[in-house]
Amino acid sequence: MLEKVKNQTKVNASAVKSKLPPKQELKQDLPWIQVAPGAPYFITEEGENWTPIGQNDAITWPDFDGLFRRKNLRQVEGHLAWLAGHGVTCLRLMLEYAQGDYRYFEKPAGTFSPNMVRLWDDLFDLCARYNIRILLTPVDTFWMWLRWKHHPYNHKNGGPCKKRSEWLLCPATLQAIKNRLSFAAERWGGSGVLFAWDLWNEIHPAHAGGRTDIFAGFIDELSQHVRDTEQRLYGRSHPQTVSLYGPVLQEHPAVAEVIFRHPKLDFASTHFYDAATINYPKNTVDSALVSGRLVREALEHLQGSRPFFDSEHGPIHLFKDRHKTLPEYFDDEYFRHMQWAHLASGAAGGGMRWPNRHPHTLTHGMRRAQKSMAAFVQLIDWKNFSRKNLNEEVRVSQSNVAVFACADAQQAVVWLLRTDTIQKKLKTVNPEATPVEVDIAIPNMAAGFYTVTFWNTRDGKVLATERVQHTSSGKLQLKSLPVATDLALAVRLQR
Repeated sequence: MLEKVKNQTKVNASAVKSKLPPKQELKQDLPWIQVAPGAPYFITEEGENWTPIGQNDAITWPDFDGLFRRKNLRQVEGHLAWLAGHGVTCLRLMLEYAQGDYRYFEKPAGTFSPNMVRLWDDLFDLCARYNIRILLTPVDTFWMWLRWKHHPYNHKNGGPCKKRSEWLLCPATLQAIKNRLSFAAERWGGSGVLFAWDLWNEIHPAHAGGRTDIFAGFIDELSQHVRDTEQRLYGRSHPQTVSLYGPVLQEHPAVAEVIFRHPKLDFASTHFYDAATINYPKNTVDSALVSGRLVREALEHLQGSRPFFDSEHGPIHLFKDRHKTLPEYFDDEYFRHMQWAHLASGAAGGGMRWPNRHPHTLTHGMRRAQKSMAAFVQLIDWKNFSRKNLNEEVRVSQSNVAVFACADAQQAVVWLLRTDTIQKKLKTVNPEATPVEVDIAIPNMAAGFYTVTFWNTRDGKVLATERVQHTSSGKLQLKSLPVATDLALAVRLQR
């Protein structure tokens, strides 16, 4: 039966080839991204530091809806130019977004939609022009689950799978996903616009009849298939991950072995959806504190120098279940605080927000926050940064200042956040608060002279730069740091 399904899928895919737009080489392309050897961050194939700064987006949302049938390519190009101008380097996108019936990548299963293929051809071309890369996942499991009766993979619609609870158990569905990934790898996998594969979005026990023991084998199959395909075509392969809805780890802690340590994955990614803070934020501080804790917990699961970042977060419960959109002033600060907690705690970049706004776009304030972080990351040599999380190890003199930090012997990133100035009505920190002077001590730093750059995260600019002498290996003391709302530090040994 499986062989029959394989053959049928191949026939369908072959039959539609003549209807697809001809494959076109990109007018310009980007260097491929890879994991830095010996450091938990990313570099280009040319050896330059590269940091994923961006968010989740979708081909049906306002900023990219103009791609379909080429309704408004000029608007999409203008948007990408604007993103690039605000430091965005990466978008997380799903090959199809199944909230409606008009963006299925295959319909019927095995037959690739010419309009969708052209859409992705155009998007890869436009992203190459503006130095933006794509973290690509093959299926939108959220809407695929909710609208399963309409999906082309449903057996009732001629697809391979009888039940949505059998997606990870059904051999024919596995083959269909492989075929989809093969098509994408053959069509776009030769481009450096493709940052990495998220082989399965939010892998979940519900996709496998409540089981988790089959996760490793399922990932192994997809990973090896994509890697073999890319190696055959290009002699190399893009980085791979599989994302997880973070709270699954609380009920199924054994899943950590797969998500963080599967031998065929190159980096780890989870989705930060803490029920008490991130999903329904009551202020802009608690979500940052939880983000720092979640990054630390993730890094404790990792082995070696595998990078980690949160590839989805946002006020999902407030937006989806309570049908409320956060006030822009609040959301901007909530967003900014979470991304700095994420970066300073040792993750790559600032995490990737799911907009959870109406409409589904990020605000201009969030774009300014991304631009600020994009400028700050130039201060650290990531490919030579073997950081450890030090959120609990860095000593801070003020109990009303939270510290988020990571460091090795020669570099450190520190973010300090006031926790005592939350305004009663606005639930944001008070920008007019009188600064407090803070002393910190960063452990295990090598002796020498350090450049310490003080960074205003809100305005995206350097406040001051100091040269600090550290006479003996041990705790690097930084004294009288003025913190009104928050303050970021880039610490780097001079060579």
